Amino acid sequence: MMSAPEHTSWTVAEAKAQFAEVIERARYAPQTIIENGKPSVVVVSAEEWLRKTGRKGTLAEFLLESPLRGADLDFERQHDELRDLPV
Repeated sequence: MMSAPEHTSWTVAEAKAQFAEVIERARYAPQTIIENGKPSVVVVSAEEWLRKTGRKGTLAEFLLESPLRGADLDFERQHDELRDLPV
């Protein structure tokens, strides 16, 4: 098993030339690809991606856990005049 990589940023040319190495290192730490002197993209492991983007419960659970639940907020709907929209 590889230890934490020291090299975590790559120019586009380096990443193209050493793509397999970028992938291997991304399994252990995010790898930043630099384009025109600025960070452009980050390569991460599939495990990290799923952890960051996976659903963390349902909308109902989110609303039930809201710190505003039971705050007795009063929402009043605006009753603006109807307007014609261009067809």
